[in-house]
Amino acid sequence: MVETTLSGASHHILTNDYASEWMGIEVLKLDDGHATIRMHLRQEMLNGFGMAHGGMIFAFGDTAFALACNPANPTPKQAANITVASGVDINFIKPAFQGQVITAVANRRASTGRSGLYDIQIYAATPDDNAAPDTEPGELIAEFRGRSRTISKK
Repeated sequence: MVETTLSGASHHILTNDYASEWMGIEVLKLDDGHATIRMHLRQEMLNGFGMAHGGMIFAFGDTAFALACNPANPTPKQAANITVASGVDINFIKPAFQGQVITAVANRRASTGRSGLYDIQIYAATPDDNAAPDTEPGELIAEFRGRSRTISKK
């Protein structure tokens, strides 16, 4: 599988992530404890009300969470472990619709030992070919808070 990336940003955990590939997730930015991603909402991502299915928004936020939790270029010691979700909460604030571009911005808030806390904001915007690349990502549609745990790969 080929990683879907933008601007040269990539992350090894996307190599076999078929769900993120199907969703068309693009990685915009990666830093230690941070990830920004985006995707276009397609018809097959909608619920019966014609808005983005909550599960799609959740899965999108979960991908940003995973990218922020795991180093893009792990050291040999880091490569022996993975960081996974131990629990999450999501609050849906506004709906998003087909054709909109959603962006998730994930940031680590705290990390102690093997546990971490991350906040992910998810935004929706109507595509604008003339928009500057550093403009606001749209209106806030969801707040996702993730609790992580680092475990052995074995």
